[in-house]
Amino acid sequence: MMMQGLNITKSGKICMGEIYNCCENPQITYLAPVNININERTIGSVDVWRCGVCKKKFCEEKQLGIDSITDIVGMPRIGDDEKWGVIVSKLQKGKEKWKLVRLKQNGIIKYETADEKILELKIDNYKIVDDFHTSFLIEDHLNRAVEI
Repeated sequence: MMMQGLNITKSGKICMGEIYNCCENPQITYLAPVNININERTIGSVDVWRCGVCKKKFCEEKQLGIDSITDIVGMPRIGDDEKWGVIVSKLQKGKEKWKLVRLKQNGIIKYETADEKILELKIDNYKIVDDFHTSFLIEDHLNRAVEI
């Protein structure tokens, strides 16, 4: 698995950015989906990929109706002290209600709302501790639909 950043210089030349390998001989294969549902209707999904050598997992967020191209080429990085999770906002509606994130075991995560406000949410044992937001870990819901 390689992660390459694409940079365009002032002269218009394309330069390759950093190349990321999760291990010496990465062998990335598709592992499973996690569907995100509202009232039994799928509004998006998370595709989960895994390296067959080091077993590290990588995730891609797919929201129905969103055709924009991501700024990341390849699989997004995740730290050894992080797990993939989904934050669910009780304040938002529809596709704005959820977001794929990297959760640390404990600490604070900065969460951007649909109206571009930045909230600081407390994390305890890989879960959001907040009255208006909740979370779940992707690894606990492989090949399942999650009702939000």
